[in-house]
This record gives sequence, C-alpha cells and structure tokens, in this order.
Amino acid sequence: MNGAAETTREVLLSLRDVTVSYPVSGGHADERVAVVRGVDLSLARGEILGLAGESGSGKTQLLLAILGLNGPHARLTGSIRYRDRELLGLPAAQLNGVRGARIAMVFQDPASALNPYLRIGEQLTEGLRTHDAAVSARQARECACELLEATQVSDPSRRLRQFPHELSGGMRQRVVIAMALMTSPDILLADEPTTALDVTVQAQILSLLAALRERYGIAVLLVTHDLGVIAELADRVAVMYAGRIVEQAEVETLFRQPRHPYSEALRFCVPRLDAPLLTELPTIPGAPPDPAQLPPGCAFAPRCAYCMSVCRQRVPALRQLSASHWSACHYEQPLTRWLDAQP
Repeated sequence: MNGAAETTREVLLSLRDVTVSYPVSGGHADERVAVVRGVDLSLARGEILGLAGESGSGKTQLLLAILGLNGPHARLTGSIRYRDRELLGLPAAQLNGVRGARIAMVFQDPASALNPYLRIGEQLTEGLRTHDAAVSARQARECACELLEATQVSDPSRRLRQFPHELSGGMRQRVVIAMALMTSPDILLADEPTTALDVTVQAQILSLLAALRERYGIAVLLVTHDLGVIAELADRVAVMYAGRIVEQAEVETLFRQPRHPYSEALRFCVPRLDAPLLTELPTIPGAPPDPAQLPPGCAFAPRCAYCMSVCRQRVPALRQLSASHWSACHYEQPLTRWLDAQP
C-alpha cells in the first residue's frame, strides 16, 4: 500500500514499512517491543494529512521517527524519504540539514517546547541563523516579526523581548508555529497543536494552520486524537491503532462510510452539540493494548463490536477498497452505528 493521495502534486514525504522498536525493560538484550509497526504513508505538497488515534497509538513516535528523534535506544527500520532522499540511516550532520530546515515540527506542549530562560526573539531567530549563516541578526528579527504577524500575534516587536511565561497558552502555540516556519520548511509536523487550549483558541489555531497552508503551500502532517479537528482541517486521514495504520481515506469518505470498526467508534465518540442535555458521552469499551502484550490476531478485537473468530486468530492485511481508501479489517460488510452494534 503506498498511501499516496489522489493528486498530481509533488510527493514530499514517503514512508514505507516504518517500524520503531525499543528494548524490553528487564528483558534479554535482543528482546524488543514495536511501538510503530509497518507504517506506510505519503504526504504531497500543500496537503493536510490527519493522523488520528487514542493516546498510545504510536502517532508521536511516528513523527519523531521522521526526524530521527526517538532516542539512542530506538531501532528504526523501513524507509523514510524526503523527496528523493532517504532519511533513515542518514548521519546526524546531514539529517540536521533537513530537520528544522525542510521538515519542521510543532511539539505538543508549547510550554515545554520553549526555553523559559530565553526571550522569544532569541528562540525564533536561532534556527534560521543556524541553517543560514548569511542571515544577519537584523534580518532574522525582521523575519521573526513578519511570521509573528502572519501567525496573528499582536505587537510582534514587543513579543520578541518577552519571555514565554509572559504569554498565554494560545500565544505560545502561535510562537511555536512561527518558530517552525522560520526556515520556510516544505513540511510541518504538528503534534496535537490544540491540546490544552480552550475551544475558542483551538478554532483560531486550526484556522491559522489552514491559512498558512494556503499562503505558503506547506504540507502538514497533523496528529490528533480528535476526529472533529480532522474533519475541520484535513484532506485525508489515516487512523492508527496499536502502532499500525488500520484505515486510510479521504476525510469525507471516512466520515460518510468508515470501513474499520475503530474508525467508526472514534467517529461516534465525538461529542454532539445536538445531543440531549446530560447525555452520557459514548466511549469505546476497554483500553488500548500494551505494545509488549498485543493479543493474537487483530489488536482491536477485544474491544470490537464486530469481532469474529478469525479476528482473534489472524492479523488482517491492509487491503485496498478503492483508489484512495484502505482498511485492515476482516469484517467486509458496511458498518452500522457503533452504539447500535454494541453487544
């Protein structure tokens, strides 16, 4: 499965059979547990691809793998290509020319992503001057002001002199996005960019990401557990469970006709404004499995309302349903509402 969008746009990022594993704590030296398992994805210029799933699904680990930031104990296999350049196995000195410059990341918590001891201006300009020695301090500050304005930060010149603690959570998130854009990257990896923000600020951040895509033509890989965010912003969506992509489709297709029970369950866990007052929020029974103790067969089988005997015996292959729709499920019939299908 190549996971490419139905588009003639240039494919900037291509992942093939990517696996990330770590040593088992207290186990044998060669015993490892995979937190990302055989992921295939493609991202085209100007596209927003949503990566959805519960906490622990492996979404952040996949983003870190793209930038080679999983840590010294991680083992990465497969292929991660930026345009025609293989990133896996690239020496750190060469990889530094790509990460931060061509592929930038917005980390989940802006409070920890920013250094509390440095002014905003120093943090914004550092990356640009590191990747382009010809840029003067004055030019870097002018660029920082322009990007703060583009990310809807008020009074940019004053903000450059402030420390992170002087800004609100939404303002810090905008600063982190501006920092990622300082080197004019082709790809933006956004890890839960609306986490811990109130709904008004969330809407502003999503609107900002959409505007930046239109203005700069940036491709965005957006990680979230919220399908509502995906519906608002993304062109395509890949649903991840227990380290594996279990469904991938265009956003409209997945919301209209999901073909994996986990996608269907996530969709019906989105709170509804038209629900009666005091209605209990729907939840998926059980919890995501421990990566070190995956059940036999389909990892979602213990929680699935459509589980059959084959589901507990054999891991379903990711099969193509249409030109842009893929699903890893043994159940081949159209899904009904998750809540109605509960046993």
